[in-house]
This record gives sequence, structure tokens and C-alpha cells, in this order.
Amino acid sequence: MTTGSPSSGGSTGGGGIRRATRVLATLAVAALAAGGAASASSAHEAPDAGKQQQARHASSSSSSASGAAGQREETSPFTGLPAEPAPVLAVKIDNHKDARPHTALEDADITVVEKVEGGLSRLLGVYSSKLPESLGPVRSARAYNVEQLRMFDRPALSYSGARQGVEDLIEKSTLHARSHDKYPEPYFRGGDNEAPHNLYVHPDQLLDTAPEASKSADIGFRFADDAPEGGEATDKTSVDYGSAETSFEWSEKEDRWLTSFDGEPATSTGGKRLGGKTVIVQNVEMPPDDGGTPYEKTVGSGKATVLRDGKAYETTWERPKAESGTTFTLPNGEPMPFDRGNVWLVYKEA
Repeated sequence: MTTGSPSSGGSTGGGGIRRATRVLATLAVAALAAGGAASASSAHEAPDAGKQQQARHASSSSSSASGAAGQREETSPFTGLPAEPAPVLAVKIDNHKDARPHTALEDADITVVEKVEGGLSRLLGVYSSKLPESLGPVRSARAYNVEQLRMFDRPALSYSGARQGVEDLIEKSTLHARSHDKYPEPYFRGGDNEAPHNLYVHPDQLLDTAPEASKSADIGFRFADDAPEGGEATDKTSVDYGSAETSFEWSEKEDRWLTSFDGEPATSTGGKRLGGKTVIVQNVEMPPDDGGTPYEKTVGSGKATVLRDGKAYETTWERPKAESGTTFTLPNGEPMPFDRGNVWLVYKEA
């Protein structure tokens, strides 16, 4: 450095020392000024930098989607959005007309529509990325939920109860079962609906009773910002169970599929319209179980229609065993990329 040169020479004297001191002071002031300018610049640029960072993240696939080693930013394997791994809570949710509107269903990462006895429908909400203060109404479990939920490893399951044969099956499973009958503390009766359509749960309290519940991990979903080529332009689709119909209508304005139950817009208790960025209509066999309830066979393979960005894509789903995730593959052999955000999955009888 030039400031060291005078002191190493043979004739510095008092003036040389003063000059060196002035140079040091000048450099220090300059450094402080530069640092202050840089800090001010950073302060002004921080919002834009944050937006750029979000944009970079939005343009990249999730770690589960790309499988690329070394990706540092965590994304949810259920939505493709930024999220740290967190415990998985599955909640059986009432979908009888007297149970609507639902509370905090919009916060579910994945919403599953299932057929039950009498041609009615029931819902399964999978929560991990965010936990609302309360949600519901909560209803009873079915036998197929044991096999269905193994793809999430060992999640916590919230339900009001079940017939004895199903309870025995659940108790023997690896699920962290937390029914209202055996763990009443996290549950409460509330709202304007009458029993049995008024049972709600505090998810954080329920998860406190299941500290070993598995965290969010890859279940076969793949995400990308851009839709694949092909697909058929689609405005609306529906699945009719006989006594219950679930339909989805594409909203260009909201850039998502809006949900309706039995011909009426589906909303939450807060007034928010329910819907998702991706909708899967998965064709599965539904033989009756020993209780007369359709048993959704989610292990195996079959056809599925995936809706995203106003288009319908015909795919093949495959799940080799209960512990496996479910993959959705396009006719060209490539994985079907879902849009980032809430996913709705509807089982349709094959």
C-alpha cells in the first residue's frame, strides 16, 4: 500500500508522518463514505432484490421436481412453493351440505375429494406448509384412508371416529391416529351448524400429541412454472358421485380453478372462494368394503386427467405399493408438471 511507503523510507521526518497520517485519514473517510453509500444503496435495493430472488425461485423447479443436488432453497413437495419441511396432518373433513361452508380448507396443501356411501362425498385435507388456528368440520375415517395415507409415511390423522372394524385397522397401522373419541382435547364444537356437522380441531394442539409425525417429503408430485405442450383447452370439468357433484371452472382472472359443490360456489367461512392451481381427476377402482363404503384403490395404475392453466392433460398414474408416492406421466413419457400452489385431487370411479 502507498501509505506504507513513506515509513519505510530513510528520510520521513515530521512532515512525512503528518502526510502519512492525512493520507490514512483521507482513505478512512473515503472508506466510510463508500460503505455508507453501499448501505444506503442496499437499503433502497432490498425490496427489488427480494422480488428478484422470489422470481428466481419461481422460475426454478422444486427440489423434489428437479432432483438436482445442492439446491439450497426448500420448497414444499405438496405445492412447489417455498416451505420448510414440517409435520404432515391429514384431516377428514365433512362435505355434507349442512357442514358447509368449511373452515380453513383453503389452507390445505392438498384437498382430496372422496366418494362415500350413498353417493355422497367427503374431503381429506393435507396440511403441512401452514397450520390455521382451527379447521373443519371434522368427520369419520374410512378403511381406504390407511392405505391412501401411507404415501405420506406416518402422518397424523385427525378424524371424529370410525366403525369398529375401521378403528381396528387404523390402530394397527403406522398412522398417528388422533380421533375425537380418544383424544378429545384438541377438538371443540362450534359454528352455526348442528351436530354432527360442527366438530372442529386445533391442528397445532393435535400435532402436539403426535411429535413423531412424519414431515413433508416427496410423494411423486412434480412442479414447473410453465405448462407442457399440448393439452386441450378446458373451461370446466365435474365429477358426479350420484348424490354429490364436485366441479371446477377455470378463472383466467384468478389464474386458478374455482371449486363448486353440488352446483354452488364452494367458499370458506371467511368468504374466500375455494380452488386450486392444479386439479387431478384420478380414475380408481371403487369396490365396496365390508361396510358398504366404496374402497378407493390408490395402489396400482390407471388414467388421470390433470388440469392446469386452462387446459386438460391426459396422463397415466402409477403407485407400485402403499409406501410409494404417485406419479403422473404424460403420453410422451415425461412427468406431468403441476402448477405451483394448492392441489385438488378427485377420485373418479374407473
